[in-house]
Amino acid sequence: MPKLLIVEDDQELLRHISAWLTSEKYLVESASSGEDALQMLNNFNFDVIVLDWNLSGITGLEVCQKFRKLGGTTPIIFLTGESDIDHKELGLTAGADDYLTKPFHERELSARIKSLLRRAAGLTSNDLTVKGATLDILTRNVKYGERTTRLSPRETSLLEFLMRHTNRFYSSKNLLDSVWPMDSEVSEETVRTCMKTLRHKLTEIELGDLVKTVLRQGYCIESE
Repeated sequence: MPKLLIVEDDQELLRHISAWLTSEKYLVESASSGEDALQMLNNFNFDVIVLDWNLSGITGLEVCQKFRKLGGTTPIIFLTGESDIDHKELGLTAGADDYLTKPFHERELSARIKSLLRRAAGLTSNDLTVKGATLDILTRNVKYGERTTRLSPRETSLLEFLMRHTNRFYSSKNLLDSVWPMDSEVSEETVRTCMKTLRHKLTEIELGDLVKTVLRQGYCIESE
């Protein structure tokens, strides 16, 4: 199941696009600001980014430029109300792979995403392995030996973050800021609850000690 990041500050359009793409069997994460998008791109891998040009604060164009400057290679589709050739040239020069003018039909967006996925096939790894534990980000399965357990989307994001940032401790506040969208109405208690359910599932496959906890330091996965 391909993993998409949708970046759009029009909440109604964001919900509409996310619902449509979820029905098309994509795993969808969303961000409503450029700052939120850059944070998520720093912490997680995606197969395609659908990026609104006219974001408030950091614009979509700036997000694209910053992401490419940092070495990001994920395909990007710009969404914009501008259709002139100069606008398109600017976006493509900044590093976008495709350009869709509003208003558009959901089927056209889906078709363009599929086209980019075909082009990028085989270039993105969906597995993370640490200390014998393998997380398949798309299926949300964790495998250890012959045992497998399936995680929720948020448990997957939490474990993915810790597996990508081994040997460092993160407090509940750090994880809230890094894993949950900036506009989420959740608290540090939500993080602790998610960690509890994640640990329960990991314990079922003999990985109960994968995530370490140290008082006043936080959570950590050690690479060795």
